[in-house]
Amino acid sequence: MSNVLNKPMILALLAFAQLIIAIDYTIVFVAVPDIGRELGFAPHNLQWVVSGYAVVFGGFLLLGGRMSDLLGRRRMFVLGLGLYGVSSLAGGLATDPGLLVSARAVQGFGGAVLAPATLSLIGTLFAEGRERNRAFSIWGAAGGSGMALGSLLGGVLTQAFGWPAIFFVNVPLAAAGVVAAVRLIPADGSARSGRRFDVPGALAATAGITAVVFALVQGPATGWSGDSLAAGAIGVVLLVGFVVIESRSADPLLPLGLLRIRNLRTGVLVITLFAATLGPLLYFETVYFQEVHGYNALQTGLAYLVPTVAIFVGANLGGRLATRFGLHLTLASSLALAAVGVAWLGLIISTSASYVVLVPALLILGLGQGSAFTTMYAAASTGVAAEHQGVGSGTASTGQQVGNAIGLAVRVAVANHPNPITGLRTAILLAAAGVLTTAAVALSGRRTPILALSN
Repeated sequence: MSNVLNKPMILALLAFAQLIIAIDYTIVFVAVPDIGRELGFAPHNLQWVVSGYAVVFGGFLLLGGRMSDLLGRRRMFVLGLGLYGVSSLAGGLATDPGLLVSARAVQGFGGAVLAPATLSLIGTLFAEGRERNRAFSIWGAAGGSGMALGSLLGGVLTQAFGWPAIFFVNVPLAAAGVVAAVRLIPADGSARSGRRFDVPGALAATAGITAVVFALVQGPATGWSGDSLAAGAIGVVLLVGFVVIESRSADPLLPLGLLRIRNLRTGVLVITLFAATLGPLLYFETVYFQEVHGYNALQTGLAYLVPTVAIFVGANLGGRLATRFGLHLTLASSLALAAVGVAWLGLIISTSASYVVLVPALLILGLGQGSAFTTMYAAASTGVAAEHQGVGSGTASTGQQVGNAIGLAVRVAVANHPNPITGLRTAILLAAAGVLTTAAVALSGRRTPILALSN
């Protein structure tokens, strides 16, 4: 099959899909104030413009990964893009808070289907080793830079056309992706292939992860009220039940034996820690630009141009460095470089610091972050059998979403200080310490050069 596939075009399509996912996660950040004013959001509910997406995305990733394994990766890729397009159109047309948050939730489900399908297509269509490593470099460049690019695009579109434009832009992109997928990606075989869904496991995992992510998102906003604490407790109980169900299931949603694969286990832990430490930085940078320096939506978006370029370059370098020096050494070195950038940023921010002063720190941070983003997902996919690439990808992506929620919850609490600069600096320096810890965890993984992993 490999000699008839147009792999460069397939990879371009998969990177394009990851770009959409990444952009959609952050494109709303700079538009949130305008959305709140125009749709009449109550202040304590405005966060759900972002969180409605994050909670559903994180809760359904494991199920989305299993759907790819059992129902077909191309089918789920097309379904995920279709959901993105339809929900984006609904979001742009929304006239009240409930409609917009509902549209964002559907987008989250689309992302939970699309993300593991994209990753598992890379894991099955590209040979483990140099070829897959290069594929992850391009995918990682799209995903890593897309998160910063989302803030830039959100600022430009909001300033020029109003907040609905940040949703409408997804509609033609998703439609183009669906057409390209049907033409380029090989057709799936018969659905299920004699296997079945683990319905009890799917219900327990989805409800448990959703409840935990909900608690972590809602807690900082409500002061850890009874609702968020109850949701967290229920989520933990459901996840314990999920482990019991999986240990007894003949065809589990998540085969527990997968967690014995060292690369997957270490990769998921690194991804979770990466997301908890570096993931929320965009939020705090946005707060700094808008609340401390008074940037408008367009100025805030343009401020992310430097990080976007740096992440893109770093992601492309990461794959080449991993091929030459080994996956885990490259990952740990990239994280250490990112930690230097984060610490530098935390030490120099102030009410008087100009943007030019921040540029060196943002460049170093972006280079390290981009390289790490590529290599950590390559690590998590190494050694996972083709029939489990979907659920393996879903597990890794779940770690990213849970890590984002944990990191944001903890650091929002830390940043809640009477002096905004003191709070922001403390939250950012805490992230630097966490990134160094993540680098140490990455070194504990197998140091086999990635070229040797193809066997």
